[in-house]
Amino acid sequence: MSDPLEISGSLSIPETELHWRFSRSSGPGGQGVNTTDSRVELSFDLAATEALVPPLKDRALERLAPRLVDGVITIAASEFRSQLRNREAARVRLARLLREAVAPPPKRRRPTKPSRGAVERRITAKKHRSDLKRLRRGDF
Repeated sequence: MSDPLEISGSLSIPETELHWRFSRSSGPGGQGVNTTDSRVELSFDLAATEALVPPLKDRALERLAPRLVDGVITIAASEFRSQLRNREAARVRLARLLREAVAPPPKRRRPTKPSRGAVERRITAKKHRSDLKRLRRGDF
């Protein structure tokens, strides 16, 4: 697993900036759960990284601020019995999280108003409906 973590087509994080910790998982695994370190914690120092250009880094720091502890983001994975699969799950989650964090903000919606014809059709339909109800009452 020495290949860089691909965030997008032009953006990747070198493996040297990713820090791994392993511990015993509390999930499924039978007797082996007590002996294997299958739980994975992947840490990435977002504040100190050189892999991101400053505007993307600032955007990611702002968006991920609630999840950061001293500029470091940590992803824990323990849903699989295998350490290798948990490592892959943690890499995928970190890549998705960073991809969403550095994505450009969505375009602002430009408010529109209905056309004059649409307004007239709506008013005409309301008058027609009102006339129908008035005729049902019999006070014409």
